[in-house]
Amino acid sequence: MRNLIVLGGGYGGLRAIQKLLNEKDFKDFTITLIEKEAYHSLKTEFYALAAGTVADRHLRMSFPNDVRLELKFETVKKIQLESNEIELENGELIPYDDLIVSLGCEDKYHGVPGANENTLSIQSMRRARKTYQVLQGVKPKGRVSIVGGGLSGVELASELRESRPDLEIMLLDRGENILSMFPARLYNYVTDWLLENNVTLVNRANITKVESNVFYNHDEPIEADAIIWTAGIQANKIVRELDIEKDHMARAHVTKYHHLPDYDNVFVVGDCAASSHAPSAQLAEAQAEQVAMLLLKKWNDEPYPDEMPKIKLKGVLGSLGKKHGFGLMGEKSLTGRVPRVLKSGVLWMYKNHSGH
Repeated sequence: MRNLIVLGGGYGGLRAIQKLLNEKDFKDFTITLIEKEAYHSLKTEFYALAAGTVADRHLRMSFPNDVRLELKFETVKKIQLESNEIELENGELIPYDDLIVSLGCEDKYHGVPGANENTLSIQSMRRARKTYQVLQGVKPKGRVSIVGGGLSGVELASELRESRPDLEIMLLDRGENILSMFPARLYNYVTDWLLENNVTLVNRANITKVESNVFYNHDEPIEADAIIWTAGIQANKIVRELDIEKDHMARAHVTKYHHLPDYDNVFVVGDCAASSHAPSAQLAEAQAEQVAMLLLKKWNDEPYPDEMPKIKLKGVLGSLGKKHGFGLMGEKSLTGRVPRVLKSGVLWMYKNHSGH
């Protein structure tokens, strides 16, 4: 009986579990999912939860119900690579034959003093819920500042604009323009939308310190009723603490087979694994599908393929409130209502057909 442990029930962890449980011809394995929450969360939509336009019950999905799957709702303390064990916060040690690490990411504060303690986040369901509570308490005409003009910051700013038209919303980014990873047509479209909807954009920002309700841009203090950090991510703390090779985002270097170079039974997917692709739910799922395929080969004593299939991502879709959006599908830039409708459709498909 093969004993697989999956750390984290996010997009990568859940997809690997679904693929393995869908395998009807091979039943000689057990999977233990170790996850803090009792549900899978739609992390790509946490901006809407924080803005108050979606209730958190719409962003939760149940884990599969299967005799081969054990659910353990605990917090991981440490991965013990040498002894093939997972140490939990409660002191329990759980052995594994194979391991999938899909613990996701955390905010990266780039050494800015006070940023961790004095800013809000949308990196987890609990933190997005807390951000929602704080934002609901901001007085009319109050100021909300969002640090980081990537996809998360832009979606949060636009959703919050629809949710609270009374607020002053400021979006700060260190680059020459927001959404610097996108083509000019897209970031110009989004910039125009935000300006038309009275979101203040601050480019070439340099946040040097954060205090309670005050942040310093180029050492100049700016007051805000709420400060939300969306300015970068790093791998989960459990991966950061491993004595292995990592990249600049503290993500584990892996082989073409998605496992650690010195531990061929430890697979890493999603935001914990170094990759040439930008972090995304799509990437985590694609990596997890390949890991599931490799595990089935391993368990059936079959060799791995000499070359792994190239991971092809379908593109990126972002929303500007409930009616407008933007996206990149291959080389094609999309703006307006179409990408927003597409994004809604992708989300509906995921919620209703995930794993089938």
